[in-house]
Amino acid sequence: MRDKFNPIPFGERKHKMAKKKKAAKRKRALKGLWTTRELNLLVRLFPTTLTAKIAAKLGRPTDAVKKKASRMKLRKSKKYLRSIGKA
Repeated sequence: MRDKFNPIPFGERKHKMAKKKKAAKRKRALKGLWTTRELNLLVRLFPTTLTAKIAAKLGRPTDAVKKKASRMKLRKSKKYLRSIGKA
């Protein structure tokens, strides 16, 4: 039954939501584990390079790069932070 608040019946809505969740899981699972090459690149570039550029180069989301760098205890260099006006 359709009403003015939800024009899509509950069963159809539930189905569409499930499809979106599956698609999101597939997107997240595409990249998976970090290779040695990727880790070496991250260690070398992280202190002096914009995180978004590193993410683009690795083909990973920016948040994934930030989290991995944090877990590896990598930090931006003081010189880099001064150059972007954050130190």
